[in-house]
Amino acid sequence: MNGAMDYRLRRQRVFLVLAGIFLGTLALLNILGISRFIDLSFTLFGSEIPMVVAVGVLPYPITFICTDLISELYGRKRASEVVWVGLLLNVWVVFLLWIGGALPGLPGLEAVDPATGELLRDEADRVPVFFEIRTLAFGAVTASMIAYLFAQWCDVQLFHFWKRLTDGKYLWLRNNGSTVISQLVDTVCVILITHFYAGALYIVETDALWPQLFTYIASGYVFKLTVALVDTGPIYLLVAWLRPFLGIAKNEELGPGDEPVQVSSPVN
Repeated sequence: MNGAMDYRLRRQRVFLVLAGIFLGTLALLNILGISRFIDLSFTLFGSEIPMVVAVGVLPYPITFICTDLISELYGRKRASEVVWVGLLLNVWVVFLLWIGGALPGLPGLEAVDPATGELLRDEADRVPVFFEIRTLAFGAVTASMIAYLFAQWCDVQLFHFWKRLTDGKYLWLRNNGSTVISQLVDTVCVILITHFYAGALYIVETDALWPQLFTYIASGYVFKLTVALVDTGPIYLLVAWLRPFLGIAKNEELGPGDEPVQVSSPVN
């Protein structure tokens, strides 16, 4: 009895940790979003390869590691539920940013134009920091919410398709296969939506548009792909450690009641 109770507590706590890291990372990256761009350009065979990524991209691969671990240990339903909670979290972030700007600020810190009601800019032509963050975050969250739904849905569905197809074998295939495709979907969506809908992407007006967009897409995708390939080893180690720690056999997942259930047979 004590052993069964111990496993149940472990299963609940591990799920809370994975879901917490996933949701906390998601909230952070949406607030950071496109507030800063990082130049990771490098030289290869004498040619400079441009690589520019938004700071919000840096923690993003962690979200896929978490959903892959939840998918592997807790099943597709639990992973899908976490994805939907992540969507609600995005809505909550937008609401907090909106209400934070809608409420009145201190008159001495936020000067308002009496004629238009708009915030006055300082000598550097900048509005207060919160409103800069809010503007950038609104653009990033709008783009990421749409891209996030498509990408995470693809990740969970593809992960479990390959899991059924291989009868629970070849973790490296479903981890990398699902993540590689879903992150391509995410990167293309988020860049195009950020530019064409939110208008929040940094673009040099005097240069051609599509080469710049392609650089953003390629840079973000290469970064995410590199992390996805590198994280295969850690995911194998984590799954190998967590299965006995949680009392789950190799061909089992945890069901809704945190009890091990047999993995479905492979598809024809």
